[in-house]
Formats: sequence, structure tokens, C-alpha cells
Amino acid sequence: MEEWLAKKFEENRPHLRGVAYRMLGSLGAADDAVQEAWLRLNRSDVNGIANLGGWLTTVVGRVCLDMLRSRKSRREDSLDERWPDLVLSRDDRMDPEHETLIAHSVGLALLIVLESLTPQERLAFVLHDMFAVPFEEIASMVGCSAAAARQLASRARRRLRGAAPTPNVDVNQQRRVVDAFVAAVRGGDFEALVEVLDPDVVLRSDHIPGKLTEVRGARNVAGRALMFSQFAGSVQPVLVNGAAGIVGRLPDGRPFSVLAFIVRDRRIVEIDIFRDPARLGRLDFSILND
Repeated sequence: MEEWLAKKFEENRPHLRGVAYRMLGSLGAADDAVQEAWLRLNRSDVNGIANLGGWLTTVVGRVCLDMLRSRKSRREDSLDERWPDLVLSRDDRMDPEHETLIAHSVGLALLIVLESLTPQERLAFVLHDMFAVPFEEIASMVGCSAAAARQLASRARRRLRGAAPTPNVDVNQQRRVVDAFVAAVRGGDFEALVEVLDPDVVLRSDHIPGKLTEVRGARNVAGRALMFSQFAGSVQPVLVNGAAGIVGRLPDGRPFSVLAFIVRDRRIVEIDIFRDPARLGRLDFSILND
């Protein structure tokens, strides 16, 4: 029985990790939540579990809700202090495990906006809208009625509507736009940069550890981009949460930044720059060299 249970759990692990990543925005915390689900499974009477996958999804949801509530109580929920972990992949192919993590259009922009929801709203939205968990089950996790759980998901949708730009689904088109951005930066061409940027483009950066800085508007973002033109000669095309991005590397090959782009209608509407050494240290860059 123990061997069978372990096998079934491993079959569900990618799905459970994907649920936890959407809930928590942290790969490490997601792994912790999945491990806790395994421990709880081992303490339970599996003979009474009719749908193991559904049961595990519910358990992971409960664990993540507790973790989110704990995070809120420690005041770690500010976007100035917390960004979701990145999922890096090679530009020419995506690891199957990464595909599971970011399925259902879970791009970086959506994860960032999910951080603004309350724990209960995030649970209701993620479990119902992304994984079709019935509101009755969500209600039992939150401690409310099914109607109240439905309202939580509805409030989450209203808060998310328009806040997370929907990128072009064609990654090749995204790459062409990002390449044009890099070429303009390398050439110091201010007007070419403005042309490739949406008029209302937003640039965010964590270059000051623990703080999020933001610049808005095409001309302001173009000016900021040209300030870093000396670094544009050593960049590696990558996928960041399934969308076109780049890794900036030092002359010795060490990565010093990750840039994530959101491209819509052949223009860049959002740029997120990750330079915090602590954040970069948590990323697995080795997968880019396979």
C-alpha cells in the first residue's frame, strides 16, 4: 500500500506544485506545501478517499491558505517587498515541468497582481477559476458559505480585470519585439526605443534590495533603458514564465539581471527587471545551458 500511495502521489506532484505556485508565488514555499500534503496523506485513512487527486488539491489549498495568512500577519504582502519567483526556460524549448507550473496563462504579470488579493480571494480564484474546484469545497476551507466563496472569486476577478496585461500568445512575435528593444538599446537609439514601447509602458525594478521602483511612460522608460546600454552587449534570450525575456550576463558569464517583457499589439507594455542578488541566487540558470 505504501509503495502504491507513493507512486500515486508522485503522479500528482506536478499538478500540486502548480496549484501551490499559483497560490504562493514562491517555488520553495510551493515545495514545502506539497511536502506537507504528503505528510498529511500518510497520516490519513486512504480507504476513505474516493478521489485522491481532488483530496490532495484540497489539502494543498488549505496548507497554502494558512501560509498566506501567516505571511499577511508578518506584513510580507507588499509588492514593494515581494515579487513571485521566476520560472526560467530556454528560448528554444520549455521543460515539461515548467509547462505544468505556468499552464492556464499564469504569466508573471498575473502572479504579481495575485499578490494584491487577500488570502481568501486568492484561494477562491486559483482553485475555482484555474482548477475547477467547486465553491462548496472552497467554502469549507475558508469557513464560509458557498455563496460567500463565490463572492470571493468574483471580487478577485474584478480586481484582476485589466490589472494584468494579456500578452501576445505568439512567442516568436514577442521575441521579435524584444530583439528590437535590445537592438535599440545597443545602438543608443532613443526614438527607436520609444517606437517599440507602448505609450503607457510600465518598468519595474528591484535593483534596490527590498524595494520596488517603478517608471511609467514610453519616453521615461526609454531614457532609463539607455542608462544601462553598456550592459546590453551580453544578453541571452530566455523564456520567463513562458514569455520572451533576456538574461544579462557579466563578461565572465555570471548572470546579473533578468528582464521579463509583456508584449501586446507588437509593443512592450510592461518590463520587469530583476537584479536583487538574493533573488537571482534562487534561480536555476543551469537549465539554460542544457
